[in-house]
Amino acid sequence: MGVADKRTVRLSTKGQVVLPKSIRQRRNWESGASLTIEETAEGVLLKEASLFTPTKLEDVLGMLNYAGPPKSIEDMDASVLAEAKRRNASD
Repeated sequence: MGVADKRTVRLSTKGQVVLPKSIRQRRNWESGASLTIEETAEGVLLKEASLFTPTKLEDVLGMLNYAGPPKSIEDMDASVLAEAKRRNASD
């Protein structure tokens, strides 16, 4: 994005700020969008909120239960390809 779009806006009595339409459109922020706000040394940073909460690999390893023999990468690739073909065949 080129030059920063600087605007002056007013803080309402409820602590609300209206973001200019041109900025909302460039960011694809529609009504109801979730945003995060962070105070930095230079000011306030506003970013689109992540759809998912951050997780660590250790937090989700338990979801990968598999009791059979180890699978090779080739076996896994073949299974993914077979499933993709199955799904596309039903379209």
